[in-house]
This record gives sequence, C-alpha cells and structure tokens, in this order.
Amino acid sequence: MVDTSVSFMSSLCMGIIEEQVLIPYPVMATEQKETLHGVIDSVKQLLGPRTEDFRKWDRAGEMPPEFVDELKAFGLFGLVIPEEYGGMGFKSASYARTLQEIAKYDASVAVTVGAHSSIGMRGLLLFGTPEQKQRYLPKLATGEMIAAFALTEAGAGSDAAALKTRAERDGDAWVLNGNKLWITNGGIADFFTVFARTGELEGKPHITAFIVTRDLPGVTVGTHEDKMGLRASSTTTVHFDNVRVPHENLLGEENKGFKVAMAILNNGRTGLGGGAIGAMKKLIEHSTKYANERKTFGKAIREYGMIKLKVGQMVVDCYATEAAVEMVAALIDGGYDDYAVEAAISKVFASEALWHTADEALQIAGGNGYMCEYPYERMIRDARINRIFEGTNEILRLFIALTAMNDVGGQLKELSSSVRGIFDDPIKGFGVLRQYALKQASLVTGIPRARSRFTLVSPELHEATTVFEELTRHLAAAVDRILRKHGRNIIGKQLASRRLANIMIDLFVLACVISRVNASLAALGPEKAAKEVDILKVFSGQVERRVKHAFGLIDINDDEVIKGLADHAFDAEKFTWDNV
Repeated sequence: MVDTSVSFMSSLCMGIIEEQVLIPYPVMATEQKETLHGVIDSVKQLLGPRTEDFRKWDRAGEMPPEFVDELKAFGLFGLVIPEEYGGMGFKSASYARTLQEIAKYDASVAVTVGAHSSIGMRGLLLFGTPEQKQRYLPKLATGEMIAAFALTEAGAGSDAAALKTRAERDGDAWVLNGNKLWITNGGIADFFTVFARTGELEGKPHITAFIVTRDLPGVTVGTHEDKMGLRASSTTTVHFDNVRVPHENLLGEENKGFKVAMAILNNGRTGLGGGAIGAMKKLIEHSTKYANERKTFGKAIREYGMIKLKVGQMVVDCYATEAAVEMVAALIDGGYDDYAVEAAISKVFASEALWHTADEALQIAGGNGYMCEYPYERMIRDARINRIFEGTNEILRLFIALTAMNDVGGQLKELSSSVRGIFDDPIKGFGVLRQYALKQASLVTGIPRARSRFTLVSPELHEATTVFEELTRHLAAAVDRILRKHGRNIIGKQLASRRLANIMIDLFVLACVISRVNASLAALGPEKAAKEVDILKVFSGQVERRVKHAFGLIDINDDEVIKGLADHAFDAEKFTWDNV
C-alpha cells in the first residue's frame, strides 16, 4: 500500500530518500495510451498542415475565430473534463502529453488550450459543487464556454495579497469591482475564475474565488495586448464594474481563495511542462536537420564539437525535463497529498531548459535563426514567458526553499518541545533526541543509515545513485545549518533560499532521471538502454558539480557585495563608470 501522504522533497531535506515515491517509474495504462494516441493523431491532422498559418497569425497577432471553432470541434477544450460531463476525462499524464504534441506546432495554440484546462476551469474541477459542475462543465467541454484565470492585477502578480479587486456581500449576491491584467483567453472567454478581496483579518486580506460569466452586467474586456510572444493567443484586461455575482458562484470556501489559487496552479503545472517538452523536441528536430544539411569548410556542421555539445545538451535537458514532468503528473494522478514543491520544481526546470534549448537552437542556425522566415525567432519569443507566468521562477524558488525549510523546522520544533518535556516523559524525549542525534551523526560522518540509500535501483546505476546519496546528506546538513544560522529571518534571506532551491531542483530532477533510466534498463536491457544510461551519466555529473559549488557558497559568498553594487545603481539610477 503506497503512503500518499509522503513528500519526496520534504523527506529529502531531512536526509531521507523515499524511493518508493518515484520508483518504479510511472507507466500509462494501455487503455489510456490507446485513447491518447487517437487524440495525438487528431492533433497532427489538425495542426500539421498549418505551419504557414501559424507564422502569419503570429505576425498579425490574432488567431481567427474559425480556427478556434476547429479546436472546439476536435474536443481540445474538454481534455481534462470527466466523461460524464462530455469531456475526455484525461488525467495529468495524458493531458501533459497532449499539450506536448500541440506545442510542437504552435505555442499560441498550446497556451489557448492550456489556459482553459490548466488554470481557467481547473478550480471548478477541484472545488466546484455538484451543481456548479453540472451547470458549467458540459459547456466548457464543448468549448461553448472558454475559461480564463483572473488573478493578476497591475500591482498584484506574484503578490496575491496586494489584490485591489473587491467583492462585498449584498444579500444573495456579491458586488464585484476591479480590474484584471494580462488575462490569457480574456478576449474569447465566457467563464472566468476571479479572485477578489472579501475582507481583512489583522491587516491581512481575505481572498475569495468566484465563478464569473461574461454575460453578467458590468463585465467588460479590453483590447488585445500586443505581446512579444504568444502573439496569436488572446490576452486582455478584464474589468468588473458593480458586477452582481450570485452567492452560489462562490468557488471553494469563503475567504479561502489563496488556497484555491495555489491548488489550481500546482495541479495544472504539468500542462506548462508538457508544452515545454513539445517545444524542446521540435527545436531538437529543427537543429539536427539543419546541422545535417548546413556545410562549412567542406563538411556538415554536425561534425564540429561545439555543435555536438549544444545538441547533446539539448537531448539531456529534454530527457530530464520529461522525466520530471511525467513524475509530477504521476504524483497528481496517484492521489498524493503534497506535491506542491515537486510541481514548482518541474515548472522552473522545464521553463529554463526550454529557454536554453531555444537559445542554442537559434545559435546553431546562425543568421538564419534571426530571420522571421525560420521558426527559431518565434519559438524563442514564445518560450520567454514561461519563466514569468504561473508564478515567476524567482518567486517559485523562494517557495521551494521556504516550504522545505518550514517542514524541517517543524521537526526541529518537535525536538525543542521534546527537550522541554524530557523530564515529564523521559522515554519519549530520549527517543526523539536519539533519532535526531543519529541523523546528525550520519550527516557529519557520511555514514549511510536507513532510508538514506537507494535499494530499488539497478546496480548498473551505482555511480549515479552514490552521487545522489552523498548530495542528499549534504542537503540535509545544509538545511539544518541554514535554519540554525538564520532562524525565522530566513524569509528575508532570498539569496540563501535561492541557492538552496537550486540544489533541491537539481536533486529532484536527478532522482526522476535515475528512476526513468532504471525502468528502461529493466524493460530494454543494458544494450538498448545504453544511450539513456549515458544521459544519466552526463546529467548526474553536471548536477554533482553544480550542487557542490552551491554548497561551497552557503557560508562564503559575495552576496552582500553584489547587493551593495545593486543599491549603488538604484541610488544613481544608472551605470556610473563612464570613461568619457
């Protein structure tokens, strides 16, 4: 029986490798595969012939309504909606794989479908009442209603507590006033998941989620935003002027909107990850074909070491990204209670791996990559937003580190409580102290202890698992040291948190790659899985070097010097060392 209350990363920060969470690597059921293959074939049929259309729509900054109607007809707005409401009932793994396929052709199409399913109507799936689901899900499944997620405001992006949109109770309705900014699908949506202030407690705002439909008086939408990338997708402002929202449109509990928003974002992150993988695979396809065809100094550029280095790294990054995204999807589909940190890690890693891949693909194409007739410049413009939306990577790094340290801090608090009560219950107190002492001894001496080693992985991957086990001991020691050094003040130590988050990101993704390669070895044998073993060897070596470097900077770094230089620039509002 699997314990779905376990968090792999929270345990890892305490030196415990909960390998059963990630091993065996997830495998999709045959029935799901068959359905998924049918959808993928339909996507290829619909999007494959439209390459020139996508380029034109990007330049024009508009997706024709008749094409959106085609997306509806193909059922692409009903992917995650249960079958009883007219949808396909896809779980996270199948959904991410579908978004991957769509993103191979065009990111604007992927984000139109993804914003609807990943975040726009995800709150209805997670928190909706039976009546709400019966009323809206059938229309959302057919695309009669397209959904949008309305959280961001001019002064409130990552800082949801700064929301100015308000909802005040008036009898059997709420009166909603405010403005939302940069709402994906805003121009084509009829269903909005809206977040608004509904009061305050001790100076902190209460936030509540509402279902708001376009037909309610007072709902208006601004003009289409002229964006750097994703230009054909609809992005607008949305305005609410004394909109009377029926009380039955409350989504989730009153004043629990922050919980609703976080659950939506965490649960829907595999869509963004799937899209990133699709774009990476397409970029690898473009780059390898170009490198085979392009000749300089009498031979194809594929023969040059620097080109091989770029393409090889793309392959490693894509494989690792796919391992992490598929693993997070499996955690969600498996009913795990706590996967927020792992989901955030997959978003950060996927968006940054895609950015690096797009940049290198354009570099391989040289001058052609900079020209609009080739796909590279559009793909790099489209890729850039991934590091910003659904939580900026900077904010997510703080979330990753602080959440993990909060969990470890809880263990230290338990220790403190046991020490205070040791004379009341000496046996219990001694037990906690003994366990903690054993943990600390293992961290200092490097002596393996129970659950600090892999036991379910093939011996052929011993080199990678040994690296992971060693780095896990260092991670637990580092978390302990940072907590003791900064205590509650860690919240203000962003660079220390960022460093710890980078370590955690690398280790989670490495664990996913180990699991994936282990599964391939078992299924295919050493000969057929040899290249995947090579990917693990390269990735584990890169992780080891990055993580050890980060550990070395925990106590000795130039953080304060760097921040001082930033303050100097802020004060001057310019670079001050002109030579002329």
